[in-house]
Amino acid sequence: MSHPNGLLAAGGDLSPGRILAAYSQGIFPWFSTGEPILWWSPAPRMVLIPAELKVSRSLSKTLRNLDYEIRVDTAFEAVMSACAEPRPGQDGTWIVPEMVAAYCRLHQLGFAHSFETWIDGRLAGGLYGISIGRMFYGESMFSRRADASKLAFVHMVRHLAAQGVEMIDCQMHTSHLASLGARLLAREVFLATLKEKIAQSQPIGMWEYHYRHEPS
Repeated sequence: MSHPNGLLAAGGDLSPGRILAAYSQGIFPWFSTGEPILWWSPAPRMVLIPAELKVSRSLSKTLRNLDYEIRVDTAFEAVMSACAEPRPGQDGTWIVPEMVAAYCRLHQLGFAHSFETWIDGRLAGGLYGISIGRMFYGESMFSRRADASKLAFVHMVRHLAAQGVEMIDCQMHTSHLASLGARLLAREVFLATLKEKIAQSQPIGMWEYHYRHEPS
């Protein structure tokens, strides 16, 4: 559908096989409590090409001067739960309990991953998403400290680029993602790139990442 943009189907289930089959075709689930499972494939598609990442002057300063740690996959469920917490101006969340359970299962199977910002030994921000081949699909992010999610985002983009990931799916347009360099891409270009990248095998150790920054 064009109104709302990308609504494709309703129903089905959130089994690992169905979710992975959907992502492999550029489709993702997104629904709220009381709704059936809704499946989406918006056009154009919001993506980030890692080489086009924008790091503002203020964010660069934070990256240099803050004492922080970036971890991968050490608190996946906690990241999802934090992303599901109510936000100012929102009545609810699409990260309903069924979604948390489904994506935690995908994490156990090695398809869902979290990038986490830790400050003073506490989870301060982060994001999670799905990975198939050398394609990464970003889902949601959260911050408990200023710029904490952006720190995780920058490290994620740079790390995935080093692993041969050339496009990160951001799904829907937001001004926040646009400020980080994401842009809209035509559906046919997105799907062609997606097909190519999911067919590529992941490098050994792709999800072994840890970074500790102590200002000098």
